[in-house]
Amino acid sequence: MSEIAHKFFGSVGRWYLDSRSQMGEFFALIRELMYWLVIAPLQGKGLKWKNTIDQMVKIGFNSLPIVCLISFFVGLIIAMQSSYQLKAFGATIYTANLTAVSIIRELAPLLTSIIITGRSGSAITAEIGTMKVSEEIDALETMGLNPVKFLVVPRVLAMLIMVPCLTIIADIVGIFGGYLISMLTLDLTSVRYIDQTIIALTLKDLFSGLIKSAFFALIIAGIGCYQGLIVKGGAEGVGKSTTQSVVVSIFLIIVADVFFTVLFYSGL
Repeated sequence: MSEIAHKFFGSVGRWYLDSRSQMGEFFALIRELMYWLVIAPLQGKGLKWKNTIDQMVKIGFNSLPIVCLISFFVGLIIAMQSSYQLKAFGATIYTANLTAVSIIRELAPLLTSIIITGRSGSAITAEIGTMKVSEEIDALETMGLNPVKFLVVPRVLAMLIMVPCLTIIADIVGIFGGYLISMLTLDLTSVRYIDQTIIALTLKDLFSGLIKSAFFALIIAGIGCYQGLIVKGGAEGVGKSTTQSVVVSIFLIIVADVFFTVLFYSGL
């Protein structure tokens, strides 16, 4: 019994020490990242936008087809399910309201961020992790290049710009999916559907979704870069860090979504 307790408390102790060490490393990365994003430009140490634009293409433009496709089908599904329930009360006109509010407030920012986590967040971890195990990051430091400025900052900036942009596109495509299925299956005119959508939405809904998506972008890029920088153990380590990056990012995104929902709408 004492041996089991010894192993248990030993495992808990190691987990605590490892977690504390990783938290320290993560916040050190955040501190350096904030320096290069906020303070360095004020000191005349400008950023090289070429790397950032390359990352914007990878993260944003290349993700556009899958984001649009999923958003369209989600909008379609939400409209179908809503109309099915509302039909019993003779209130199918409110399908437009429910679809628009659900997509703008929650589904577009959340689903877009999860898609980007699986597609781009994992790629960021794999790219930086591969550079880590092949000692390319050590080579950058030897040449006098700061790895955070050269590798992390462009990816964080690109993510911060493109995820809200993709969220806006997901909003439009998702609402269009709901509109299309409503035109085909419900006795609604285009004018009535659009009017109900406009009535249902407020600027608060739009801005809350964009604020969420920007914060989610920071989570995806921050966790992805950090997991890449701490990779150990060759190809196997890259795989483990990539998996952990996706899992942790999605978990934190959902936790953050709950926080922002309470913050923005708890008074309703």
